[in-house]
Amino acid sequence: MTAPLLANLLPDLWDDLHDINVLWQVGAIALCLALAWGLSRILRPALPTQNTHHARVIRLGVESFSRALWPLLALALIALAKPLLAHYQHVNLLRLAIPLIGSFALIRLAFYVMRRIFARTGPAGSFLQTFEKIFALLVWLGVALYITGLWPDLLEILENTAIPIGKSKVSILAIVQATVFVAITLILALWAGAALEERLMRVESMHSSMRVVLARMGRAVLILVAVLFSLSLVGIDLTVLSVFGGALGVGIGLGLQKIVGSYVSGFVILIERSLSIGDIVAVDKYTGKVARINTRYTVLRSGDGVESIIPNEMLLSGAVQNYSLSDRTVRLATQVGVAYDSDLDTVLPLLEKAVAAVPRVSAEPAPQALLLKFGTDALELEIGFWIGDPENGKLSVLSAVNKTIWQTLKENEISISCP
Repeated sequence: MTAPLLANLLPDLWDDLHDINVLWQVGAIALCLALAWGLSRILRPALPTQNTHHARVIRLGVESFSRALWPLLALALIALAKPLLAHYQHVNLLRLAIPLIGSFALIRLAFYVMRRIFARTGPAGSFLQTFEKIFALLVWLGVALYITGLWPDLLEILENTAIPIGKSKVSILAIVQATVFVAITLILALWAGAALEERLMRVESMHSSMRVVLARMGRAVLILVAVLFSLSLVGIDLTVLSVFGGALGVGIGLGLQKIVGSYVSGFVILIERSLSIGDIVAVDKYTGKVARINTRYTVLRSGDGVESIIPNEMLLSGAVQNYSLSDRTVRLATQVGVAYDSDLDTVLPLLEKAVAAVPRVSAEPAPQALLLKFGTDALELEIGFWIGDPENGKLSVLSAVNKTIWQTLKENEISISCP
């Protein structure tokens, strides 16, 4: 059994309390903490702020460790001070400080990574806070076991305790190691996926659909590689996954074809760019702006704020009206009836000029007033116009056009015939 750190530290501290040299260790720790705090304050504002590709890459790498920068610097300085001070006296206090500050740095870094991956609001936020508390407790418990010398005994107990799984037995230590490896690699994969998605979304030269599909595919590939790598680390033969793959294929063929069809349709939509975020589309009885394109479904937000979740398979197999696929300009029209004694050569140009002055109405193509038909009580006119921002809603501009037409007819004493 390895001698516990406290077994040597406590007697030495008791002896060092009567020796002035113990102040060198206390002073070294205090100096390292102060230097680390000062360096961290200097390095954080020194991050590049220019909105350039090189600056964004540097910032993305440095910000990942900003929350753990101070404890990491303190750990490095104490690790350098330990061998220097060991030539002149005992350094048991520095030996104790290294695992304590190292565990603190690990906790801060893990908290930042988890908050970067998962949302901090809603049920996920509550789970994240609970997980952070449990993780911090486990880290401090591991440090306590290491300092007291009980860590090797715990590992031996876990290794000698086996759980029967089928015809073989697996030690609890192997199960714990496999769980830890899988969790660490998955978290790193999700973190790398989030960083990749953030980087891709900043590439303005790439189409938004292509950015989304590359981010989704990159995250899926990273998760797959992380799982396979972690399983190989713990000694699991990857050939056994062929049985699982066969079962998964049967499940997909029988019960999951709708779900898989939506996933495949999502990738097809993103790759062929038939829909983009911000497009105004109509599918079945739903009309709205594409707010989000996920791998399984697409979210449409209507003008009244209602969000509709449309399976991607429905968008690929059915007819979809896209008002902004190749050209975002959309034609709207309103109708009005004037009396038979009205001079159409005067009324039609007058309405066209009035509608052209309404905000959001495009000057090109210009508004056009037409005589639709001879009604029973009035000459039925249609005023058509174009707008270039359908995502901002149609009812508001249509209402503004109707008010302008009404005001124009009143000012020019053109009567609207009534039955």
